[in-house]
Amino acid sequence: MEVLNAMGMAAGILLPVVILILVISITAVKRGEVSMGHDVAHAAHATPAGTAKAAPGGKLIPRRSMISWMTVAWAAFTASMVATATATGRFMFPNVLFEPPPTFKAGFPDELQVGIVDERFKPNGVWLVKDYDVVTGALGIYALSTVCTHLGCTPNWLPGEQKFKCPCHGSGYYKNGINFEGPTPRPLERFAIVQADDGHILVDKSRKFQYEKGEWASPQSLLKV
Repeated sequence: MEVLNAMGMAAGILLPVVILILVISITAVKRGEVSMGHDVAHAAHATPAGTAKAAPGGKLIPRRSMISWMTVAWAAFTASMVATATATGRFMFPNVLFEPPPTFKAGFPDELQVGIVDERFKPNGVWLVKDYDVVTGALGIYALSTVCTHLGCTPNWLPGEQKFKCPCHGSGYYKNGINFEGPTPRPLERFAIVQADDGHILVDKSRKFQYEKGEWASPQSLLKV
């Protein structure tokens, strides 16, 4: 399907240019014929009777005009070929988005303080919170998504008010991720979090847990400490 799309794109670029070249060529030839007829008639009047030879250096065909039109035509054709080559190159080498890996290590559990939101990994789309779990009541670490569940904006953590506040439409979330104000329809999502063999916190963004579906009860949505 992609090959057919590329071929159609190339045809769409080349066909108008080929038609343009044909029109220019035909127009140039016709203009040359008309000019040649005019020059022949002029030469016939200017040449004395009995002299069939044209004046030395006389040009019956306007070569400059012909060359000018053909230059435009070939320039257009060359431009079309470059555009086609570019389109083909983009097809052969498609754009690739290099995104950070979904799994990353986030330090040791002892580095986090109870009740403090760790914003070090906000560029990775994650807040780490070490606190008592709203579902199980156990002390642990959970990884909250920084994506607002309303329209996908990025909320800000306001330490003075102890809440996440979305700057787009005013949605608000408690430290545990539960929504309590604004248009957001549900709490923030959690990512899978475990402890790696070397003791580091390991966050897996490819796995999400939603509170309203009862998924926060999953052992992998909370790293107990």
